[in-house]
Amino acid sequence: MLLNEASNEDDESYCYHCLGMIKDDLGQYNEAIEFYQKFLDIKEKTLPPNHPDLAPSYNNIGLVYYNMGEYSKALSYYEKDLEISLKALSPNHPDLAASYNNIGNVYNKMGEYSKALSSYERSLEIQKIALPPNHPDLATSYNNIGLVYNNMGEYSKALSSFERSLEIRKIALPANHSDLAASYNNIGMVYDNMGEYSKALSFLQKGLAIRQKSLPPNHPDIAQSKRNIEIVKTKT
Repeated sequence: MLLNEASNEDDESYCYHCLGMIKDDLGQYNEAIEFYQKFLDIKEKTLPPNHPDLAPSYNNIGLVYYNMGEYSKALSYYEKDLEISLKALSPNHPDLAASYNNIGNVYNKMGEYSKALSSYERSLEIQKIALPPNHPDLATSYNNIGLVYNNMGEYSKALSSFERSLEIRKIALPANHSDLAASYNNIGMVYDNMGEYSKALSFLQKGLAIRQKSLPPNHPDIAQSKRNIEIVKTKT
């Protein structure tokens, strides 16, 4: 009888988790949090406080709050995820890198750039040890660091990070991958900020060319690229 009860409870909690994922994918964030929280409540009753199986639940709820723009709540859940992961995982586990990256994303959105940079750099340190040298996740970290430097107005440092991200993506990704277009766009925008408009235009046009090959004609990223190019053209 006890075995059947445990099985039923496991089935119920798994259903809550699946429903949370579905609602999250549909953009129904309040309902996603409700189901994720029910899943977490069941797990918290059956597991020790810092059990590693709890960490993904905190991460999932944090991600939903992040998508809702509720950054303080997202940070609280991401920090709980990190707290558990630090105790449960080896110091250079890739999941730790992901946790630091998520916290960096929140701080960046909150405009707390020094804290964002610290989190992103810690994520990158782990990835350099845990992953192959040209893994796409490394490119994402360099890109994120570049975004923070750009927001801080430190354009030379931003450019260096964006260029390193692009270098990895050229090796790791297909020629028309959307992340390559994003890298070209980011480098173009930094050159724009630095007043080097001909270089900016060159990179922005490369980004647009990839987006036009890889995305539907009415995709907003294509419109963004075209707007950026027109803005730079007015300055040349």
